[in-house]
Amino acid sequence: MDNFRFLKQSVMDKLNKIKITQVRSTIDRPKKQKATIKALGLGRISKSVVHTATPQILGMVAKVSHLVAVEEA
Repeated sequence: MDNFRFLKQSVMDKLNKIKITQVRSTIDRPKKQKATIKALGLGRISKSVVHTATPQILGMVAKVSHLVAVEEA
């Protein structure tokens, strides 16, 4: 979680691109979390997508931070 906070502060200064990778399954997760993963363009473990780090995307990532890994792209 500390990694996400650091990334959020550094990204919000520049609106960089971030790479989001799904690292855990959505099996037995609430429907809202499954929908968030799908909205991010994920759905399989090890699938990665690159998004612009807007407040909306960062909020979605925060809600499923236990299922994804985030790094600067």
